[in-house]
Amino acid sequence: MTLSPARVPATGSIRRLTRTLYGYAFLEDLVLLYPLYALLFADSGLTLWQISSLFALWSITGVLLEVPSGAWADAVSRRVLLWLGPLLSAVGFALWVLVPSYWAFALGFVLWGVSGALSSGALEALVYDELDRLGAADRYARVMGRARAAGLLGVMAAMAAAGPVFALGGYQAVGAASVAACLLAAVTASRFPEDPGRTGDGEGWAATLRTGLATARRDRSLRGALLLVPAVACVWSALDEYSPLLVRETGVPDGFVPYALLLIWAAVTAVSLLAGPAERLGTTGFTWLIAISALALALGAIARTPAGLALIAVAFAGFQLATVLADVRLQHRIEEGGRATLTSVAGLGTELLTVVVYGAYAAAGDHATHGTVFALFALPYLVGAVIRAAAGKARA
Repeated sequence: MTLSPARVPATGSIRRLTRTLYGYAFLEDLVLLYPLYALLFADSGLTLWQISSLFALWSITGVLLEVPSGAWADAVSRRVLLWLGPLLSAVGFALWVLVPSYWAFALGFVLWGVSGALSSGALEALVYDELDRLGAADRYARVMGRARAAGLLGVMAAMAAAGPVFALGGYQAVGAASVAACLLAAVTASRFPEDPGRTGDGEGWAATLRTGLATARRDRSLRGALLLVPAVACVWSALDEYSPLLVRETGVPDGFVPYALLLIWAAVTAVSLLAGPAERLGTTGFTWLIAISALALALGAIARTPAGLALIAVAFAGFQLATVLADVRLQHRIEEGGRATLTSVAGLGTELLTVVVYGAYAAAGDHATHGTVFALFALPYLVGAVIRAAAGKARA
């Protein structure tokens, strides 16, 4: 990618793109089931192993479809994939509340996994390429940081509304609201621009995949950026699925679990807005960000009190910022075609490692509290920070 100083950003088109992006991100995460579905599974009689197997199935679905869907997005239409995904999620959420059983939950997670695979890579590639076409690729970090914040605002709004809606109509009402949000997200996605300068070459997604992987093999810095994304994202994104159970373990009543989670995600949302300025962090700053977040995770989890959730909020906020920065670094290193493909390769690595985390969590959860398990999973981040720091000193 080459940025030309002579190109004047098309402000009107950029504004339309960002408004659509922020609205889509908000609605896609305005799912009132988020803070309650782990409790729904437990209240339906599922064991911790069964719940973990559902999370693993979710990730395995992403593993199988992540890269093909990214290559498909590069070969055909990214916009189509972005509106199709929320429709599949809507069907899955409806199944959960209409037929609450293990197999209905499993099918719902498969549909949700397909939805996530369709949008993963396609969204980042569409936004980056469209900004690049409009002469504003340097705004990507800021735009995506705000998009993540918009999505987290959706999560927070869902958490705030989940309690009252649950009190009025139980899981059925929460599920209906979640389905409605998905349908609105699909409508919003239809407003995304389709870059007129990007057309399929007729070779299909398999050829696009081969080209993207060949590019990664030739470029060492690109390989490093691809590996950094899953290294940062896999553990904390998996722990997030168990956070309602951690909150319940601190003694918070079920009706207030969404509000406790709201505290955590308020911090995550606020930090996401700092993605633009934080892009100036060097390797040392990034390493400290990971280390401090890991320490906060361990201390907050060990506390096993509602007050300790404040440290969990600090940890998740730090990991969220690091995840955004890792994606920004990856996008800047992709200089050829196949952007959605390579972004999906990073997503594939995240999903594979996340499955491992789910299995490890279930095994550890049989012998320890949720707080202890959360604290144990801070160790990979601390080890990674030490390795990065040592490597930095060696290069110096």
